[in-house]
Amino acid sequence: MTTKKIEIATFGGGCFWCTEAIFQEIKGIENVVSGYSGGNAPGKPTYREVCSGLTGHAEVIQVTYDANTVSYKDLLVIFMTTHDPTTLNRQGADRGTQYRSVVYYHNETQKEIAESVLKEVAPYYENPIVTEITALHVFYEAEDYHQDYYRNNQTQGYCNFVISPKLAKLRKLHADKLK
Repeated sequence: MTTKKIEIATFGGGCFWCTEAIFQEIKGIENVVSGYSGGNAPGKPTYREVCSGLTGHAEVIQVTYDANTVSYKDLLVIFMTTHDPTTLNRQGADRGTQYRSVVYYHNETQKEIAESVLKEVAPYYENPIVTEITALHVFYEAEDYHQDYYRNNQTQGYCNFVISPKLAKLRKLHADKLK
C-alpha cells in the first residue's frame, strides 16, 4: 500500500459552489473547503462583505489532495478547462472581482507548474487567459452553509442551471480522473 502524499491547492474560478462541486468528483481529493482569499480587508470576511466587492477577496476553494493519486498539474488542467479563464472578473452571470479566475500557489513549485499549464492550455482558447497566479497569503473558510453546497442543494435553480452543466463538462473531458 502506497503512503499518501497530502498537499494543498487553492483556486478561484467564479462562484465557489461550482468549483467545489467539480473537485469533489476527482480521485485523490481528500477534502474541498469553500472560502475567501486575496483581499486586504482586516479580519475574517463574511459572504456579504466579499459579495460587496470591497474586501478584495475572491471566492475560492482549498483542496486537500493525495499527490500520489492526482498531480497538481492534473488539478490545474481540470480547473482551467471547467471554467472560463478568459473573462476578467466574471463567470457567466456572476460579475465582480470576487469571481475572478485565480490560482493561489503555496510554494514556488506550484507557481512554476501553474505558469506552465496556463501556457499549455492557452492555444485552446480564442481569447487570452486572464487567470491570476499569485502567492497565497491567507485563506478564510466560508460560512458553514456554503460548504458542500451542491450536494446539499441539488434541486436549487442555480445548481440545476449552472453547476450541473459544469459537472457534465467535467465528466466528458476528465472521465479518467473521476472517483
